Amino acid sequence: MKRFYKTVAVEDTGDGWQVTLDGRAVKTVKGAPQRVPSEALARALAAEWDAQGETLDPATLPMRDMADYAIDIVAADPVSVAEKVVSYGDTDTLLYRADPDEPLHARQWEVWEPIVAAFEAEHGVALTRVAGVMHRDQPPATLEKLRATLSDHGPFALAGIEAMASLAASLVVALSATRTDSDPLALWQAASLEEEWQAELWGRDAEAEERREKRQADFLKAREMTVMSLGS
Repeated sequence: MKRFYKTVAVEDTGDGWQVTLDGRAVKTVKGAPQRVPSEALARALAAEWDAQGETLDPATLPMRDMADYAIDIVAADPVSVAEKVVSYGDTDTLLYRADPDEPLHARQWEVWEPIVAAFEAEHGVALTRVAGVMHRDQPPATLEKLRATLSDHGPFALAGIEAMASLAASLVVALSATRTDSDPLALWQAASLEEEWQAELWGRDAEAEERREKRQADFLKAREMTVMSLGS
């Protein structure tokens, strides 16, 4: 599609912030007003539109897609989305570790344990670490507390947390990344530890590396939207 607008602006609507293209308000895929909770997020959305060339490239509008998802899907049924996100806590990558006699276990303990321990302290929960791949349920009280934490977030933050949890296969990583003083790249690298371990052992595959770089970029973009939403 050819670029159909010349000017991009941001407006305060009183109940949120709105991007306009040639003075016309942007709408979601389903036709709802694309109002977002913070000026920072609106300006990030506007920057995507402003950066388009003569032809629109949908792949370079990730913030737009996440905002649409937050409004059209998450806001319509936040309970179901929060429940889906909680499930990542029950199968969290950072909790499933190699057997103690395997070399990978030491690396996992060194990288993952400080993140998990800090998460437990921050949220007042206890998480079960598992050696091997056999599933073990997390304590019901822990999952209920995490469910309550998620329910406190609005649809935009919840959409970002869902994206991060899915990409990292870890609710611990996703919720840890919502802190403004966190290092999102370090958290992503922690979630990718096993992939990196395999690459070190067997060599790097160009296509696999390209896919991982794409997932990393998506994770960091989701984190950006989450933090800007929480800062409103």
